[in-house]
Amino acid sequence: MQNHAQSSASGSFTISANICDVVTGEIFPGTVVVQQGRVASVTRTEGQFGTYLMPGFVDAHVHIESSMLVPSEFARMAVIHGTVATVSDPHEIANVLGVAGVEYMIENGHQVPFKFHFGAPSCVPATVFETAGATIGVEETAQLLDNPEIHYLSEMMNYPGVIHSDPEVLAKIAAAHHRSKPVDGHAPGVRGEALQAYVAAGITTDHECVQLDEAQEKLELGMKILIREGSAAKNFAALHPLLASHADRCMFCSDDKHPDDLVLGHINEHIRRAVALGYDRMSMIRCATLNPVRHYRLDVGLLQPGDPADFIEVANLDDFSVLRTWIDGQVVAELGATRIASVPVKAVNNFMPNLVSPSDFALPDCGGPINVIEAVEGQLVTNTLVTEPTVSNGMLVANTERDILKIAVVNRYRPAPVSVGFIKNFGLKQGAIAGSVAHDSHNVLAVGTTDHDLADAINMVMEQRGGLAVVAPGFQSVLPLPVAGLMSAGDAWEVANHYTDLVRQTRQLGTTLGSPFMTLSFMALLVIPKLKLSDLGLFDGEKFGIIRLQG
Repeated sequence: MQNHAQSSASGSFTISANICDVVTGEIFPGTVVVQQGRVASVTRTEGQFGTYLMPGFVDAHVHIESSMLVPSEFARMAVIHGTVATVSDPHEIANVLGVAGVEYMIENGHQVPFKFHFGAPSCVPATVFETAGATIGVEETAQLLDNPEIHYLSEMMNYPGVIHSDPEVLAKIAAAHHRSKPVDGHAPGVRGEALQAYVAAGITTDHECVQLDEAQEKLELGMKILIREGSAAKNFAALHPLLASHADRCMFCSDDKHPDDLVLGHINEHIRRAVALGYDRMSMIRCATLNPVRHYRLDVGLLQPGDPADFIEVANLDDFSVLRTWIDGQVVAELGATRIASVPVKAVNNFMPNLVSPSDFALPDCGGPINVIEAVEGQLVTNTLVTEPTVSNGMLVANTERDILKIAVVNRYRPAPVSVGFIKNFGLKQGAIAGSVAHDSHNVLAVGTTDHDLADAINMVMEQRGGLAVVAPGFQSVLPLPVAGLMSAGDAWEVANHYTDLVRQTRQLGTTLGSPFMTLSFMALLVIPKLKLSDLGLFDGEKFGIIRLQG
């Protein structure tokens, strides 16, 4: 039996249920009194209750922009899954708009009852081997870190710079340490002495582990591991054994979550899967609540007297079905429906529509094998495939039977030559897909079977000044993304439905990738090995430099 009296205007009410105390580790029947948005008391009571109260969930590392929703719309959808807060890296919009992009995210997030904790992007641009829309240097980083709205230094992707003591990189890290703000890591595959140097710089987390022994080595050096399960990078299956022995040093994160996946679940899915595997329930709840709140020193309630009333009511401790979500004592979601209203969205952008023609993708055969990007399902890392090309009339062409397609990047900030390469494992049998979500500099990226289809798909994105597009014989479709070429200005569920339709159309073209647009978006992410494509050419992530396509 449950006693529940709500005063939505004052944020004051009393509720009785089974209390999950993440600080003491106990679960007991109790009553929570909330006054003016804060927990006034938590007292033990007698009796049996059918539901459970626990702190709201925290996504310990997420790029809000990857949901293609502005923060206010992301919040409307996330709260139905019990998420009350995020540790958000605005790196994507910063690469497009610089500091003004970070300020835009903060301003939009303030319009809704949700707890966004933004960081200062550490690598804008991520490398010098691509063209971005902005630069954030040491001075701008320090100014951002002085802002109380900025809670940490975002993931330090320039791990070579850390390892080799690049002065600018170390100055940014020092600026965060001077202000007692944590520094997030990004060190995919970094091991041994290189990893020791990276950790010694004062970097405390990593969310890029894809192998268990890599994560264990990082834990031994004192790092905390964020177990990631996003739309493209899925590492839970490989890393969950950490939860048996190191749950106190683990957190859960999505990193990048597309809207169709966010409709279905968020951090609640991490806990559900972990509990189904037999891990201790309280430890798993702590991974999603206590651990990130304490590590990042977030102003998010833990269901303790005096805390902000940020908590959730779930039906049980097996599937963690969320019944209600409160933030600062206000009901923000109930029975799967959001209670947060949409707010007007201002479109900001930095986009020069550079239209292309099929001839821009022509590649003369220079003789010899070609370096091909090999996409890996469920991972951000890629492989390098060296193979003989398919040649027609002296030109290098795509080959759908071998599943080796053309991939291209077009500069969206200024007129420039088109960068063209080849990719395997996209599976398209016809047509092309394109998007202006292309980590990290967000130029326009496309994969296609013919030069004509590539040009059509890219031009659709250009004409919208940002978006995702599918082109095939008989149909064309585009999802406009007018906010920095990354996010929609529309309703979260409408965006999710439109995106779902685009993915369905892409699958009709032959791809079997779980999240084809998300996978596409990471094919220009140079800081993740092994082979990627930027607007300046084919990039070897291990040599950390541009290489030739052929010969």
